[in-house]
Amino acid sequence: MAKIVKSRDLPRAESLRDGRQRIDLVTEDIFGTSDVKADWVTYQAGRDAPAHYHTGSRHYFFIINGSGTFHGGGNSFQLEPGDVVMSEEEEMHSFTSDPNEKLEFIELWVPAPTQTIWKDAEDTCRWSPVAKVAAEG
Repeated sequence: MAKIVKSRDLPRAESLRDGRQRIDLVTEDIFGTSDVKADWVTYQAGRDAPAHYHTGSRHYFFIINGSGTFHGGGNSFQLEPGDVVMSEEEEMHSFTSDPNEKLEFIELWVPAPTQTIWKDAEDTCRWSPVAKVAAEG
């Protein structure tokens, strides 16, 4: 059966480490499946995330806006809107947004990851829920 979740009802979170913003798009809680997981992530200008990897899934990134650098698999790639990046299961990766421009992307895991492992256990990302968007009316 088809299902829609309005944007204002999607769970939102902010990284306590670096201020990244996340909107959960497809999760087990939202759609009842672990076949896939998807988020919309926004890095403010000049921010980065700690290196990490995920177990049990491949990770895809669809660059929507802005620019930055993907670090993964021993390489670094400059990113621009329209680019697609893939990170293999258990491949260490991270992002850095450009100093003067935010970076937005949709990230997709297939299937949903079973665990996130941080390169440095002292430098991890924790997310804090953000209030849902008020309905217009």
